[in-house]
Amino acid sequence: MKIENNSRNVSIIKDPFGNNVVMINDIVFRGKRGIKWSDVEEYLRQYVGEFYTIAETNEIVYIGTDLPDEYAHSEYTHILKGANEKAKANAAQGLPELIITATNMEYTKNSKSKHKKDAMFGWYKYESRFALPVFDDNGEIKRYNVFHVAMILRHAKDGKKYLYDIMNIKKETSDLFQSEDYTQ
Repeated sequence: MKIENNSRNVSIIKDPFGNNVVMINDIVFRGKRGIKWSDVEEYLRQYVGEFYTIAETNEIVYIGTDLPDEYAHSEYTHILKGANEKAKANAAQGLPELIITATNMEYTKNSKSKHKKDAMFGWYKYESRFALPVFDDNGEIKRYNVFHVAMILRHAKDGKKYLYDIMNIKKETSDLFQSEDYTQ
């Protein structure tokens, strides 16, 4: 599935080991005192009603009306600070590509009664990776920080799988994408 990136500066590249990395080339959400999550929630509303296919499994993932609120206000989001908070906020720009490049599916049965309806058939966790630019004092990209993320899907009563949230954001220690190694 081809994604039009008219208002988003996002692409999928391969790292030197042949693994997909979603390159998010703009930092849209910034803040010295934290992210304004209501802005992220509003941004995410553009995806509601869309669907994307995971290349590895051919599973269709839908974006439901609950994603913007859950993504911006989940318990996981509330504990984030610093680079991981900014990473989650800016990962919103690359959600379609993160879904398409998701790998390593794991299934878990639903164990909470509060999710009896919205995740009746359980949960799926996929992994994905994305990179965000780090700018120098002159506004030039000096490197990219690469992050690993777990994408949580709920398998709903209607039989569809919906993106529920992204969690477990971990910055990789790799320096694969230094500015002298990678240019847009």
